[in-house]
Amino acid sequence: MKKVLIIGLILLGFGRLQAQTETTVKTDFPQITLKDLEGKDIDLKKFTQQGKVTIISFWATWCSPCKKELENMTDHLEEWGKKYNAQLVAISIDDTRNLMKVKPYVDGKKWRFIVLSDVNSETRRALNYPSVPYTLIVDKDGKIVYKHIGYQEGDEFVLEDQLKNLIK
Repeated sequence: MKKVLIIGLILLGFGRLQAQTETTVKTDFPQITLKDLEGKDIDLKKFTQQGKVTIISFWATWCSPCKKELENMTDHLEEWGKKYNAQLVAISIDDTRNLMKVKPYVDGKKWRFIVLSDVNSETRRALNYPSVPYTLIVDKDGKIVYKHIGYQEGDEFVLEDQLKNLIK
């Protein structure tokens, strides 16, 4: 009986955790200036006000699920651009010590999307996210309409469902 109760509590906890990983909200994207991989200041808000849907993925070179998520999104990015007018911006949260690994990693993967760096954790303070991978969808009006924490194989299809909902 104790085992059944414990298993039930564990499953209830996992259900709540899953419910907390995906949310639909509608808040303004904050004004944040980050650096591109060449060290140039970039106003992140400019990407969220181009009349496109912007997927923002927070990642790090030491985060295997982050890298897997970006790889899997890359496989769909061209299609998402055509179908949903979507673009991807990846923001590395690697600290100063690990920052030198980001550009060689991105170049090695031949990623064609925008990659920015947030060594000072400005986005974490502004958006209050707990960990990476952390993914947002910002609609064409600059509103955050979807948040997701973590990554499991196949989450990119959940992300695509959210993109579909934006064009309905």
